[in-house]
Amino acid sequence: MYDYKAPMQAMWTVYDGIGEKADVIGIAWEREDGNVYRYDFPIPRRLDPSAVKFTRHVAERVAKFVLWAAGGRKLYIAGPDEIVKPIAKAYSKRGARAFDYDFFTSIYGEKVEAEVVPYKKLPGFAEKTSVVKPVANGCRIGFDLGASDFKISALKNGKVVFSEEFPWDPRNNADPEYHYSQLTKGLKAAAAHLPRVDAIGGSTAGVLVGQKIGIASLLRAVKEKNPSKFEEAQRMFFRIEKDWNVPFKVFNDGDVTALAGAISMGRKGVLGVAMGSSEAVGFVDPKGAMTGRISELAFAPVDMNPKAPRDEWSGDAGVGAMYFSQQAVDWLARDFGFKFPKSMKLPERLKTVQAAMEKGDARALKVYVQIGRFLGHAIPWYSEFYDFSNLMTLGRVTSGLGGEIIVETAKTVLADVYPEWAEKIDVFMPDEKARRLGQSVAAAQIPLVK
Repeated sequence: MYDYKAPMQAMWTVYDGIGEKADVIGIAWEREDGNVYRYDFPIPRRLDPSAVKFTRHVAERVAKFVLWAAGGRKLYIAGPDEIVKPIAKAYSKRGARAFDYDFFTSIYGEKVEAEVVPYKKLPGFAEKTSVVKPVANGCRIGFDLGASDFKISALKNGKVVFSEEFPWDPRNNADPEYHYSQLTKGLKAAAAHLPRVDAIGGSTAGVLVGQKIGIASLLRAVKEKNPSKFEEAQRMFFRIEKDWNVPFKVFNDGDVTALAGAISMGRKGVLGVAMGSSEAVGFVDPKGAMTGRISELAFAPVDMNPKAPRDEWSGDAGVGAMYFSQQAVDWLARDFGFKFPKSMKLPERLKTVQAAMEKGDARALKVYVQIGRFLGHAIPWYSEFYDFSNLMTLGRVTSGLGGEIIVETAKTVLADVYPEWAEKIDVFMPDEKARRLGQSVAAAQIPLVK
């Protein structure tokens, strides 16, 4: 059982008060087009053996977090050899971070590299941002693809004339034709409510390289059971674009989450956290720009508890998907006394907990309070890597009374444990309709219509 008396702690706190006699570990991940995310942090110059082991663990967690926050195909790392060399070695085909190595090798089409370098040779922070100016003119369709359902919205001059959720099971279908036909069916249903279609915008779970799907749980069955068809599945959006022959743009669902917040609430500096089949995160910076970061925080560490739950896909413990998704609801619910049939899938388990919450079930209350605690402790950690003043939660997990409990609990944790962050970061949710359908509406407003 998870040790609730040893809650998540923002990892940066272990190095407070080191003083001037400090060394520095520098971590820089380079991704496409010369973009580099760099993060430096101090460590004591003199470390006993046990401190070396602990410091190496923290540095490894930071390196992994930066990778999943920003993306990367080459790691540059500087610091004491006994700390940084094992981290560099881990990013290899047979290393401790083999999952991460394979994942990003697949995304970028070239082997991930890791190099120990002198501190002065670390590349500097370099990030190309782009401002997205949402527009609502004309007749538009927006879609948001999740693992258990997808949402479709139709807009006519900014007014939503159609919104619908379509259940599907992409993770267990190995034929890419299934994914294509299901999405096409939804798009046609939306188009029936418009006199014409001027543009289509999309939001999707998983990793995108342009409009090509890199790796996504949506295509997991194709990759594992029908690998010869995987490239066809990856290019589904190109096929859709050709079919409709209108301006077409697709973004990672996390970025569209943040954009939805920026549009609906009139805010900038937004970190959007969508708690659904997994954790999807997106970011709009204080200038209203998108940074191009991968922001796949489902696989980024948030918990250093040695008994942290382990993600079955990546094999790693303490990563975001286990705290801010249907997976979190599942293991917490079982910890607090819910019993589910083995055949019951995660969406149905979530519905069971939500229904219990509406009836005042104390076990369900504990589930949502604990997720709120997780979020409250994670916010200062996230702020180490993202410059945001607004954290917006969306997704099916936040629907209903449970979502309100998550937000209020997170605010309480911030106020009690991290008061300086409570003063500068607002945690909020849009209304119920925006939480469930906001991403598809926001996505519809991205493409420009000439």
